[in-house]
Amino acid sequence: MMFNSFNKSLITYQKKLTEALNLLSEMMSKGIQPDLVTYNSLIQGLCNFSLWREAITLLNEMTQRKIVPCVRTFSILVDTYCKEGMLIEAKKVFDMMIQRGGFCRVERHKATLELFHKMQACGQPPYPQTYAVLLDSLCKNGQVVEAIKVFHEMEDKTLGNNIVIYNILIDGLCNVGNLTIARELFYSLPAKGLQPNIRTFNVMIKGFCKEGLIDEASELLEKMDGNHFSPNDRTYNTIIQGLLQQSETVKAMELIKIMIGKGFSANATIASMLVDLLSTNPADKSLQELLIKTLPVNL
Repeated sequence: MMFNSFNKSLITYQKKLTEALNLLSEMMSKGIQPDLVTYNSLIQGLCNFSLWREAITLLNEMTQRKIVPCVRTFSILVDTYCKEGMLIEAKKVFDMMIQRGGFCRVERHKATLELFHKMQACGQPPYPQTYAVLLDSLCKNGQVVEAIKVFHEMEDKTLGNNIVIYNILIDGLCNVGNLTIARELFYSLPAKGLQPNIRTFNVMIKGFCKEGLIDEASELLEKMDGNHFSPNDRTYNTIIQGLLQQSETVKAMELIKIMIGKGFSANATIASMLVDLLSTNPADKSLQELLIKTLPVNL
């Protein structure tokens, strides 16, 4: 009861900042630790008096006390900065929110979207990095339709010519099974003056394997070699796992040998799948030899 009483008083004293800060000191002297409501109330009060530095100090203090800022915490700061025309500071707070993390996936998405719209409404010019964060958040929450809208907005503002942006969107599309649009985006890159990087290829190969399109994944692997892109351990492990899932054991074993020959290791999933194969084919010597090379590294 005493704790709730203090918080109610803090809200009442938002316009009387000195009393509110004194009340905070009194709380702590009585061994009552401030919570999220306490800090949000004080940050709001400090912002009302244009005490930006003090508000940021409180934000830092609350995170040091392991109190995770919520959407409202950052929204208070961004909103007040924007109203004062302090767009650079608003952008810094937005970036701080992204760097600090601490939100669950849904909460982080909500915070990102809310602050993004606040900044836009206040005339904050968009940055590719800001859009990338928003796209990533939308895709990870399965809101790919909204992500595509944001992507087209970027294109309209000539901010979409960035391979990182395409990687995020292609990955999001593949994760929700929308391979048709992902494929179109991937193959449209050269026309846009962009070259896929290793992550672009890996994302697309993962998408093909997920849908059981092993031939397309294999073609992409060959294309990587033809374009002087060196497949990495993730590339090989992804396609080998896809081959094994499709019972393309011979091709998988050939690729494992190539991967090991290049100094890469099979991951634990592939090693486990090989063990399962050996249990059904205990007399397969080539599989035994391959497993000997694979198991010591992974199991």
